[in-house]
Amino acid sequence: MDITYLLNSGFLVRDEKTLLVFDDYEDPAGVVDAVYDKGDFDRLYIFATHAHFDHFSTHIRAYAPKTTRYIFSSDIKHTKRVKIFPTNKITYMKRYTEWQDDAIHVWSYDSTDVGICFRVELPSGKHVFHAGDFNWWHWVNDTPENIDLAEKAFKRQVKRLKGMTADVAFFPVDGRLGASQEKGALEFAARADVKSLVAMHRVDYPMWTPSREFVVINRIPTWSPLKPGEHRTFDGEQFLED
Repeated sequence: MDITYLLNSGFLVRDEKTLLVFDDYEDPAGVVDAVYDKGDFDRLYIFATHAHFDHFSTHIRAYAPKTTRYIFSSDIKHTKRVKIFPTNKITYMKRYTEWQDDAIHVWSYDSTDVGICFRVELPSGKHVFHAGDFNWWHWVNDTPENIDLAEKAFKRQVKRLKGMTADVAFFPVDGRLGASQEKGALEFAARADVKSLVAMHRVDYPMWTPSREFVVINRIPTWSPLKPGEHRTFDGEQFLED
């Protein structure tokens, strides 16, 4: 499975001749343009987990001619931006629903922010999980009441993910949370059955180095991309550089 970082929570995943594009709001390195123009794929699926500006942008409309399906969170349906997209190519998903065609199978999960998470089964049988803005949003300077609510909301939702399998999981490790940045990732990886974790939603922050607690508890390979266009291949055991 080949993975290329776009920006923020945006990634391109290639599994043989199937391409998945997640939350492509900006692509400074022109990764998707290059792959799209080359055309060496059979299927192209473009996902958006929610309507926040840093997850959903109208520039992905340009890929409509070769896009197999746009798969969007249902909140995007109510935005003005989506009106320029071809309606016959869009599937809107609410939380805890499923969609499939003859190539991929998609499950949705709830978030602790706007929108949903996606889990996708690829033709090869591999699974990818993209959390969107699902996270334990523990803001240090927040009120005690809000901190408590954020913890309860996250732990309630993460219980629904217990035992969920994924070869690669994309999950927020947001540097703005300071010492709490990996709280959500730590709990998520301990609950779900994931083989690896890619840190996202950390623009302008240095590479995340997992804490000793994370390493001891989860024992899975991690990747914290820094530069748009950065690429890794996940072979089932580790992330390999070019």
